[in-house]
Amino acid sequence: MGCVIAGGGPAGAMLALLLARSGVEVTLLEKHGDFLRDFRGDTIHPSTLQVLDELGLVREFLKLPHRKAYDLNLVTDGGDVRIATLRRLPGAYRYIAFVPQWDFLDLITSAAGRYPGFRLLMNAEAYDLIREGGAVRGLRYRDPSGEHEIRAALTVAADGRHSVLRGRAGLVPRDLGAPMDVVWFRLPREAGDRDDTFLRISPGHMMVAINRESYWQLAYLILKGGYDEMAARGIDALRRPVATLLPWLTDRLQGLGSYDDVSVLTVTINRLRRWHRPGFLCVGDAAHAMSPVFGVGINLAVQDAVAAANLLAAPLRAGAPIPEATLHRLQRRRMPPTVVTQTAQRVVQSLVIGPALRRRIDPSRLPRDLTRIPLLNRVAPRFVGHGVRPEHVTVKEL
Repeated sequence: MGCVIAGGGPAGAMLALLLARSGVEVTLLEKHGDFLRDFRGDTIHPSTLQVLDELGLVREFLKLPHRKAYDLNLVTDGGDVRIATLRRLPGAYRYIAFVPQWDFLDLITSAAGRYPGFRLLMNAEAYDLIREGGAVRGLRYRDPSGEHEIRAALTVAADGRHSVLRGRAGLVPRDLGAPMDVVWFRLPREAGDRDDTFLRISPGHMMVAINRESYWQLAYLILKGGYDEMAARGIDALRRPVATLLPWLTDRLQGLGSYDDVSVLTVTINRLRRWHRPGFLCVGDAAHAMSPVFGVGINLAVQDAVAAANLLAAPLRAGAPIPEATLHRLQRRRMPPTVVTQTAQRVVQSLVIGPALRRRIDPSRLPRDLTRIPLLNRVAPRFVGHGVRPEHVTVKEL
């Protein structure tokens, strides 16, 4: 076996596709029976659209139910503020596509399934590593039939921010802190509602509203660790601020019956100092958990996968052991964009989100159109749309 990957999220699925496409024998393990989990990241940015284009998948992707966002808007008590526009980005893709993550993952794994070297195991939970001679030589997993082993030249942990395999490898991320958590829920959408996806902000409150055509996917930001206190005050402690921020949703709030109707994201920003051991590599959230700020988590994960495949496909296909120095080359390439992106997220958290939730700033005083500020007009769209170091598929299809 050339490579075994634990975790069928964006990083794991994309890496599996790229390796299988290049002739590597690869097994992808997903611990759930399907990809249908709500309230996951689902913003596909221009950098990822470009990768899909390079793989010949962008037409299939654009057939999926999706919405395009060309502008990023903020709604304050004083009115709308345009934060950035992607309309002047270079390249073919000048928008963010909102698509359910399960549809994206189904697309990627279905494409991988066209190659004979790809195998997808669902309901397969990786729980330990196989070690021989000071190196990782595969993993152990359990499924409904029992416990099993897969041996491989390279084992990849793409099993998320709470990665089990990362812990088994003795790798501990450095926590960088976040001032907020996120309460996700949905409410019906009706004709006459706003058509866009936007951020609503008011002193003491912040909410992201994502237009899902038939419903609103809503993310209410709370101060870190504040969920238990809010829940103890009853569901009206959530309904009231929603009605204040989005009064046109007030008549639908009975659909938010209890806290059983919400999902809580404990926001974490962290990263590993070292992404690898001999025969073992972490990518995506297992290497660096991202804040929801800018919605770039999927795209950083995909960029990790592309860079990893470009570097590792040839030696894996040849059956040669992967020197740890090669894995470190990947870390050196992907660490700078990780650090820069997380630093920008932390700046926004420190200067905007934290003060806003603590009522220390009044966003209504912002100019109505921030895109008229030359530096923001040039830097923000590229940073959000393409990222710091966008990767391109160079590994060939076999």
